[in-house]
Amino acid sequence: MVLGIRKYGDPVLETPCEKVVQFATADLKNLVFDMFETMYANKGVGLAAPQVGVLQQVTVIDTSAGEDPDARLVLINPEIVGLEGQQLGEEGCLSIPGFREDVRRAMTARVKAFDVEGKEFEVSGEELLARAMQHEIDHLHGILFLKHLSPLKRDLIRRKISKLVKAGEW
Repeated sequence: MVLGIRKYGDPVLETPCEKVVQFATADLKNLVFDMFETMYANKGVGLAAPQVGVLQQVTVIDTSAGEDPDARLVLINPEIVGLEGQQLGEEGCLSIPGFREDVRRAMTARVKAFDVEGKEFEVSGEELLARAMQHEIDHLHGILFLKHLSPLKRDLIRRKISKLVKAGEW
């Protein structure tokens, strides 16, 4: 089922999430399935649970946009264990539609996480995958990509969103 995506301004997006303590449950499996459907329906490459109103440390990522089933990645209670290098690239967010800005991130990211069954694993990613993992893990800690922008750019986007809200378009 495609879920509604929370937009910037919803306090759930800036609330740190709780760790998942029960794995392999029907609720968790359904959440992950629905998150992938929602992400694909909105043409995203990553989605974190708070973006659909669930304050749990769950994120889904697929940098192939559904083209490669092996690219599907579920990170539960993820923890970044290593970052290397730097990249500067355009970043957007399904919760902040219509706004994209350059964000500096690590070029390579190594993450420790659990799968839906509760099995711990490590995954490494470069470039887009590294960016997506860092972006989605930020969401789980209540951090939006806007916090990585200069105060001037962040304020400009906030003002534009405020105007959209007043016009009933947000």
